[in-house]
Amino acid sequence: MIDPLAQVVFLLTVLATAVMAASAAIQGVRHDLDLFGATVIAVAAAVGGGTVRDLLLGRVPVFWITDLTYLLTAIPVGIGAFAIGSRLPSGNGRRLRLLMMFDAVGLALFTLVGNEVALQMGTHPLVAVIIGCITGTVGGMIRDILCNVTPSVLKEDLYATISLLGGAVFVIVAPMMDQRVALVLCFALMLVARLIVIARSPKV
Repeated sequence: MIDPLAQVVFLLTVLATAVMAASAAIQGVRHDLDLFGATVIAVAAAVGGGTVRDLLLGRVPVFWITDLTYLLTAIPVGIGAFAIGSRLPSGNGRRLRLLMMFDAVGLALFTLVGNEVALQMGTHPLVAVIIGCITGTVGGMIRDILCNVTPSVLKEDLYATISLLGGAVFVIVAPMMDQRVALVLCFALMLVARLIVIARSPKV
């Protein structure tokens, strides 16, 4: 019998992979990369956080090597996002807004996936919170570094703070309720918090 929670975590990981790949491809468009370059960055960003997570937890081979679902998600999504981003007019902020919306979803999803994987591995709750933050933020860091942009996590926009606080809330409330409910609740909290920060940013 399939574990319902494991199935939820798998679906969240696939969705997180897709949105992070989309954000990276759009970042590539914003920095005048070609299709190949944008797709490479999309894949690197989509699997980067989970790769670091798995290496830290000793889960090898890492997730995308044992299950091709993630590569088969990141590659076509990256290509599609590149095509869409290339058709958007530049200079009006639409590409940046789209990138940041995708990134907000990816941050929340990957944080929670990292939290849950770490907890399943039997780590201390504090370690699970840190692993969640690493999973949530590393992909965006890779995306921005490859595009020669200062990563959001290093700026004063509460990027990592939202990940850490959201992960902490999840670790606290998950034992008190159905973990699927806790995942939805904490995802909503992180997404709303991140969108508020984006809305108040002068860049958007």
